[in-house]
Amino acid sequence: MKLKQLSLFLENKPGALSAPVKLLAGAGINILTLSISEARQYGILRLVVRDWAAAKKLLEKNGLVVKVTDVLAIEVPDHPGGLAEVLVVLEEAGINLEYMYPFALKRDSKGLLLFRFDDPDKAIGVLQNNKIKVVGNAELFKRLEG
Repeated sequence: MKLKQLSLFLENKPGALSAPVKLLAGAGINILTLSISEARQYGILRLVVRDWAAAKKLLEKNGLVVKVTDVLAIEVPDHPGGLAEVLVVLEEAGINLEYMYPFALKRDSKGLLLFRFDDPDKAIGVLQNNKIKVVGNAELFKRLEG
C-alpha cells in the first residue's frame, strides 16, 4: 500500500527543475504526480513515478541527490469537510502528518491525496480501521490507465 516517492534537492536557479524532468522524459519515465517546495537557495522536488528504482538510478547517475520515502495515496471525500474528516481520524490516533499534496486523479466523488507520515504502517492500520481507503500501486496504476 505504500508508494515510493523520490525527493530531489535542487538549487533554486533557472533550469534546475527542467534538468531532472528532461532526464525522466528522455528515458520514457512518466511523472504521475509531483510537488515542489522552495526556500531561498534550494528546492525540493517530490515526485511519484511508476518505476521509481529506474528513475532513481537515472537521476543519481546524472549527479542528482535522490532520497526515497514512503507515502500513502488516500481517498478523501470531495465535499466540504472531507479532508477534515480524515485529519480528525489521524489526529485522534496521534499520527503525525509531515506533508501532503494532491494527486491529479478524482473518481466517484473522491479526490486522491498523497500523505507523508512519520509512521506510515500505523497510519495504514488506523485509516483502514476507520474505513478510509488507502490506494496501493496496482490500483493506482489501473486507475491511471482506465
